[in-house]
Order: sequence, then structure tokens, then C-alpha cells
Amino acid sequence: MAAAKARLAVHKFSSCDGCQLAFLNLGEDLLRLAELVEIVHFAEAGPVAPEAAVDIAFVEGSISTPEDEERIQAVRRNSRHLISIGACATAGGLQALRNLADGPGWSAEIYAQPEYIHTLATSTPIAAHVPVDLELWGCPVNGRQVLGAVRAVLFGVVPAPEKDKVCLECKRHQAVCVLVAKGLPCMGPVTLAGCGAICPRFGRDCYACYGPAENPNAAALGRRLEGLGLVPEAVARRFLFINNNAPVFAEAGRHWREQHILTPICAEDVPTEDRPDI
Repeated sequence: MAAAKARLAVHKFSSCDGCQLAFLNLGEDLLRLAELVEIVHFAEAGPVAPEAAVDIAFVEGSISTPEDEERIQAVRRNSRHLISIGACATAGGLQALRNLADGPGWSAEIYAQPEYIHTLATSTPIAAHVPVDLELWGCPVNGRQVLGAVRAVLFGVVPAPEKDKVCLECKRHQAVCVLVAKGLPCMGPVTLAGCGAICPRFGRDCYACYGPAENPNAAALGRRLEGLGLVPEAVARRFLFINNNAPVFAEAGRHWREQHILTPICAEDVPTEDRPDI
């Protein structure tokens, strides 16, 4: 008698669906995945059973609403293994940019009746609310990560974590360093590998979509970006972007924002009529 397949679900929270598309873009590999597991909930692909008990639950998106808070608890209860995928689920994503600003103020400026907008004060990663067994970083994640995670769980092993930086991927692909050759504010020296160094290989700077690498020297990179001519606020924005809620990026961003506030204005930058009498 054949053994029962492991049951798998893919859940969506506040996100753009990009990480779910990583599943669909697997093509023939998705069919091979279906031979290993029974996909019981994956609204993007067809089956809908959000309350089903499963062996593996992939979760895309951040927790941004009261309904999200309730639903993630149910997903955790119904899942043997919970894997968060993508920048939104692992670090809050772009939605977490509101954590750095006046969220209610934004809503009041955009919506005629902001009282109908029900959101939490902050947008936070899945691990801030429930225990997570594995995190897959990326914006979006790729099919290789997804398949590797499923196989690891099925065979009861811990997936080998990616530890290299994007700079090493550039070297493997013999890509010219855009930080050195073009003076672009590339985040590759502090960003986790996994994307295949797509941006630098096409001549543009990395924007850290795979989150912080192991032992990132954010302080040194910040000074290098400043040396390229970026003002402190611009340096802060390089860190406070897709993975702004990742601790090392959040700390670096706050540091450079403080530098922006403390940077004195040169007298020659102030119109003569506005200069104080000395």
C-alpha cells in the first residue's frame, strides 16, 4: 500500500503575490512537486481549503491587519511545518515602510473616509506573531529555494542555508563590479546571495531584495556610499527599502537618518536674507 503524500498549503497575506508566482513559474518542476505532495490549498493555482490541516504551509506576505493576526494563528495551528517566504513574510516588506512614518496621517491624506481603513499600526513579519520553522528570503523567492525546502522537510533534514553575498555571485558570473567600475550605490556587499546577481549582471546596482547576508558590515558600506556622493538620507533609503524591518538594515537606516537630522546646513546654502545676524 502506497504511503500517503504529505499535504501542502500556500497562504497569502499582505503581499503582491510574487512569491506565489515562484511556484507557478516552476513549470514542469511544479508537476514533479505535485508527485511528492498533495497541494490542498493554493488559491493562485486553484485548490482552496484555507482551514485544512497540512504537513507543510508556505506563507507569503506580512501581517498588516487585525484579520491577518487572527488568520496566521489558525494557519500555525493547522500546520506541522510553517515556512515564511519572501521579503514581506520575513521582514515586513514594502508595507513595513509605514512603520517609519505616520501611518494614520498617510491614510487621512489619501482617503476621504480613513475610518473605514482597518490596519494595524505596523506591518510585521510572520515570525513576530507565530513560531516559524524556516524562512526563505527574497523578493521574490525563486523556485530552487521552494523545491529545496520541500525536499528537506520531506526527508527530515535542515536545508543548507545560503551564506554568500551577492558580490560572490558577481564573481562567479564574471560580472563587472558596478560599485567600483560605475560608482553605483550597490548593496551587494551586505546582501544575501540567491538571485543570481541579476541586477549587477545587467549593469545596475543591487537593491538588497534578498535581505542582509551573514555578518554584513553595514557601517562600512554606508560610509562607502557616502563617499560616492550620497547624502545621509539617501544612504538611509538604501537600507530602509524592501527589507527595512530586518534588524541590521533597520539599525543602519536609523543611524543615517540621524546623521541627516544632525548634518548642519552650510551658510552659503542659506539665502542672505535668511541668515541670522552674528
